[in-house]
Amino acid sequence: MFEVLRTGPLALLQDAGRPGHAHLGVTASGAADRGSFAAANRLVGNRPGAAAIETVFGGLELRVLRTALVAVTGAPATVFVTRPACGPFGLPAHPVAPLNGAGPSTGAGPTTEAGLTAETGRTAVFAHPTDRSFVVFAGDTLHLGPPDRGLRNYLAVRSGFAAAPTLGSRSTDVLSGLGPPPLAQGMLLETAHDVAAAHASGSWPAADFVRPATHIPRAGEPLRLSVLRGPRDDRFGDAGWRALLDAPWTTGSASNRVGVRLESPIAVEPLPDGAGELPSEGMVAGALQVPPNGQPVVFLRDHPVTGGYPVIGVLTEASVDRAAQLRPGDPVRFVDRTE
Repeated sequence: MFEVLRTGPLALLQDAGRPGHAHLGVTASGAADRGSFAAANRLVGNRPGAAAIETVFGGLELRVLRTALVAVTGAPATVFVTRPACGPFGLPAHPVAPLNGAGPSTGAGPTTEAGLTAETGRTAVFAHPTDRSFVVFAGDTLHLGPPDRGLRNYLAVRSGFAAAPTLGSRSTDVLSGLGPPPLAQGMLLETAHDVAAAHASGSWPAADFVRPATHIPRAGEPLRLSVLRGPRDDRFGDAGWRALLDAPWTTGSASNRVGVRLESPIAVEPLPDGAGELPSEGMVAGALQVPPNGQPVVFLRDHPVTGGYPVIGVLTEASVDRAAQLRPGDPVRFVDRTE
């Protein structure tokens, strides 16, 4: 269905995850931003958990081998489709006034908000916004540009992407290595073609666009993460909890699908009798763990299943999606969900 030409910094297959295996030492994994992942599948009429491609900071480029309905959601970005000028329906390429030059890496000409431009009369380039579905044809090249803000995008295709499931899931867990390998140049991607997957695709989508995501960080504005007190908040007392809420946090560069590391001049200090490691305890996505340096880590979908540092709080499910869109350097503030 598709040939991978470029992957960008990281491109993975992800679905709704593999919950229920923590007793085996296996975390649930799955799409980091569940809301954007679900929206992508909705736009192409898939079942909610169909496998999609999760990208980090754009750069994905695919050659289309068969006609397909696709959609891209998540961080606001532009999807460029390069098509032979005499492709389906005899489409001509007509030059129009350029809007910008952020086109695909194939060397095509400038793109326009109207979506069509030309390169010496041989190719046409269409610019599609995120949060919409559209059709790509055999011979097209699809290129996902870098997002204007936020970090992750989801590319869904009608019927979902095919891969051998591991413990019932097609998700890639970057911590344990379970699931399909990361996408690589030259890889061929198929869609799910078994009968069960075809029946699970659902009816044709009822809409070809969704409202833009509201949980993507805005430039210069602190992203607000709702947090509830965790199982070991007593180790920090009210003073530690207020330090967590009042401190101006910044997303650290050593962040990934395992967790978001936060930095601040203010540290979250334990009470005098609350210092020291704990016996290993179970973890969940959104757990806010505080290591000895007082700089918290927000665990995402590929988090470890146990940990020895105290969990001062746990993010709401919606805030886990928000945290998955944080770039290094993005400001963060925590908000007590109960206030």
